[in-house]
Amino acid sequence: TIFQALGWEQRKDENKVTATGKEWWYHFKADELKRVNPSALVPTLIPIDRDGKPDEEKSVYESLITIDYVDAIANPANEELRLVPSDPYLSAKCRYWADKVNRECCSPYYGVLVRTEEQEQKENFDKLVTGLKAFSREIEKNGDGRGFLGGGRLSNTDVALMPWAFRYYIFEHYRGYAIPVHEPELHAYKEWFDYVFSLESVKRTLPDKDKYLEHIGKYADSSARSKVANAVRRGVAAHELEDEKDTY
Repeated sequence: TIFQALGWEQRKDENKVTATGKEWWYHFKADELKRVNPSALVPTLIPIDRDGKPDEEKSVYESLITIDYVDAIANPANEELRLVPSDPYLSAKCRYWADKVNRECCSPYYGVLVRTEEQEQKENFDKLVTGLKAFSREIEKNGDGRGFLGGGRLSNTDVALMPWAFRYYIFEHYRGYAIPVHEPELHAYKEWFDYVFSLESVKRTLPDKDKYLEHIGKYADSSARSKVANAVRRGVAAHELEDEKDTY
């Protein structure tokens, strides 16, 4: 048995699930995580009570929800520092677009990698680019490309897309596809990309590109066994995973 960081464990493909002769199981899950989150997925937040003990009954999970939760806990007095605007309209707009980019610009990412047929990979890539073009048209309305809301302010929509936008470089390495950022329809997206990744607060959160390429290679060669990989392998989008169907 081979173990790697981030919880990967290599096993034989005894049931021919991956059809690669091997399986990389996203294996380690702390007992605490399994107790507080039915899906045992990250991110999962467990607040600390006044006595300094974990309050497991108040755990919060799912990426977009945890962003909103942390922003509400921080509750900055400066409106420009809020990820979720206090204005009801802007708040609704950002939540809508955070969910939209999650479904259209993030979820297809795994379809490009996990699906083994070239046509299916390309279909997922095209879906992702279509989602980016919709995002680009929306931010173009702000005029300056400095964040989804413009003016240099970051929102939960920006935070939802940034980790995935950073990772798109892996497509060219593993699939030969590149985001067509020089197309006019993606001009505003390119400005947004250049701005958000110039911020020091963002730069210090980014992984090493070479190490991430190695990590994600387990999805690219279809040997990964995780709930997300299993969902995409059975033909649904990553965000449509089901605990019972996609467990391993």
